[in-house]
Amino acid sequence: MRYWLFKTEPNTWGWDDQVAKGTDGEEWDGVRNYQARNFMREMKVGDRGFFYHSVNEKQVVGIVEVIAEAHPDSKTDDPRWECVDIQAVRPFQRPVTLDQIKADGRLDEMVLVKNSRLSVQPVTAEEWRIVCALGETDPD
Repeated sequence: MRYWLFKTEPNTWGWDDQVAKGTDGEEWDGVRNYQARNFMREMKVGDRGFFYHSVNEKQVVGIVEVIAEAHPDSKTDDPRWECVDIQAVRPFQRPVTLDQIKADGRLDEMVLVKNSRLSVQPVTAEEWRIVCALGETDPD
């Protein structure tokens, strides 16, 4: 299993929206960055990801799971763009802010710290465990 981080603007698509989709999940559509798209192409069913509210909140609020591998993004006719489908797994017991992540020296190499603008990004297994511990949330 691999780990990822999915960034979203909570006023556009937030944690509650994702939870409301239940086990049907939702396409992670609208990504128009080649690097982020390529990361989605690497994802496999069962991979887990952090659900990250960007903009004003800047915090990890939940865990999601990939339920469908990369396929054409239904929101565009442009064949260059693909997406995965994800479903909510569980909320974080305590959201973990970007400031908390940046303050933890063990996370200095995390993509979120080095390239906070990338909307879909990999997370190492160690980063996964650390962020889950900071959020008092079961990593499994």
